[in-house]
Amino acid sequence: MLNFQPLGFIQQALATDLGVMAYYTPGGWPWQEETNAIRLPLVFLHSLGGGSSAFEWSKVYAAFGATHRVIAPDLIGWGQSTQPTRSYSAEDYFYMITHLLESVAQPPVLVAASSLTAGVVIRLAGMRPDLFKGLFLISPSGNSDFGRDYKASLPALLASTPGLDKLLYQVGAANELAVRSFLSTFLFADSRRITPETVQAYLTCTQQPNAEYAALASLTGAISFDLSRYIHQLQTPTTIVLGAGSRFTAPAIVKRLVSLNPKAVQQVVEIPDSGVMPHVEHPAIVTGLLRRFLTHHTD
Repeated sequence: MLNFQPLGFIQQALATDLGVMAYYTPGGWPWQEETNAIRLPLVFLHSLGGGSSAFEWSKVYAAFGATHRVIAPDLIGWGQSTQPTRSYSAEDYFYMITHLLESVAQPPVLVAASSLTAGVVIRLAGMRPDLFKGLFLISPSGNSDFGRDYKASLPALLASTPGLDKLLYQVGAANELAVRSFLSTFLFADSRRITPETVQAYLTCTQQPNAEYAALASLTGAISFDLSRYIHQLQTPTTIVLGAGSRFTAPAIVKRLVSLNPKAVQQVVEIPDSGVMPHVEHPAIVTGLLRRFLTHHTD
């Protein structure tokens, strides 16, 4: 697989019961490894859509390599991590994230996460508040919020059809035309911001052996849940960032979720002219917002 990590970052590995999780952190020189050990950990968790990986956050986390012990994993089933042939569930991601934080990050930890993974993190923080110091979340969702049954949607039904599921993945995700269409139609508000590097990173990840298992679990709704049933359990100080032009998670839905727990969600920032992933489309803006967030959540 091609190397998409920023200059000054190295890949490391963490063994888990599900497989080996690759993660990226500042390193490569003795002085970096020594100072890395005493810096405040900052963990970046990517979304769970086809082609996702730590690359999604790379233009943001690169800016914090000199000040924090950045930890940016490819979750199991994605990127350069082990990609087992299994049926993934939300509980698998609870386990992965918990194992990562307890093994590498030394909780409580500052965490940035996006989309469905951000929804998973909200649930996990409700169950294990000791793991988290602060949350910086992009468009959090459970994909079935406020009673909407994502599993009954046409994409989910097609992806759940034996024999059709893998064909759908190959035609709809694991080729360059499909990747470009996915990025321009669903992720970006302005397709002119899609770079060749972004296309190549997503394409490379979709073509990894067995990559379809994790991606199809998200597409079928196997990981979906109603986040409105859990967000009231959140106690961790949280900032939420939205793309005003998101076609995946409507800003109105996220704001409705926020209204259920205004005590924990202390700030909501909506970025104009942005799709569901402003950290990919407008990394400089999100980097600035994250810096401001860190000034309020660093002892």
